[in-house]
Amino acid sequence: MARIVFAGTPAFAATVLGGLIEDRDVAIVAVYTQPDRPAGRGLKLAETPVKMLARAAGLMVREPPSLKTPSEQDALARLAPDLMVVVGYGQILPPAVLDIPVLGCINVHASLLPRWRGAAPIAAAILAGDTETGVTLMRMTAGLDTGPILHQIRCPIADDDTAGDLHDRLADLGKQALAETLPAVLAGQLDERPQEEALATYAPKIERAQARLDWRRPAAELARRVRAFNPRPVAFGEVAGIELRVFEAVAVHTPTDRPPGSVWASGEGLDVATSVGLLRLLRVQAPGRRALGAAEFLRGHPEIARA
Repeated sequence: MARIVFAGTPAFAATVLGGLIEDRDVAIVAVYTQPDRPAGRGLKLAETPVKMLARAAGLMVREPPSLKTPSEQDALARLAPDLMVVVGYGQILPPAVLDIPVLGCINVHASLLPRWRGAAPIAAAILAGDTETGVTLMRMTAGLDTGPILHQIRCPIADDDTAGDLHDRLADLGKQALAETLPAVLAGQLDERPQEEALATYAPKIERAQARLDWRRPAAELARRVRAFNPRPVAFGEVAGIELRVFEAVAVHTPTDRPPGSVWASGEGLDVATSVGLLRLLRVQAPGRRALGAAEFLRGHPEIARA
């Protein structure tokens, strides 16, 4: 029975780990994840989704702050893993770690590599207006998501998909990709193909400032921004003097001579003029309030004029 070490942290990784736990032909000898960190309003220490699932399954959990130290590398080597499966772990694995498992390390990545290497491929695909994405199973090398491709599954992106919607579908596809590929990986029977470097694009970690809505941009671009940053960090912008978080919006290709940032109520929502077209806000949240549909929000703000 193959000895597997799993390394991952977020909910996406937990979905893939769940599939691996169901595989009776492998033994998960340890699960590596990021240490507990403060979260929520109370800033209480929170376990990662992977840790919670691993503990519930009775698996050994390790949470080293780094795998760069010789002591941690020795501890990993003593587990004698045949393979290491890595999904959104949150650390760059040094070459010494990549060399420990007999069959190396493989990674499940939420894009069709080499497009959208990096930390935020799901948001990047929506921001760019891509109509398709997918998951890639890749053999890990020293570079950032640069290793040879073992398997890919494609997935369309719908016009109304949020990052949350796409995340859940891709997590299920990642679980599927690993299940379809793992037997061949363990048997050393899987063909590998190098990535085309000329096609590489990058998706760095998202900063909250990126979620600000600039009404001087086209409505179609802003609508993608709203979808890309839902559920985190959530797009926001100033509307009628109030900084609103925007959970749902659509671009309306109606020309207007009103300056960008002008706001008015329509029968369908809360319309904001942009450089090209209107952004119709459908679900928003004012500071200290719960998220509301546009009609309910407008009932509390009669000062916003009707079109």
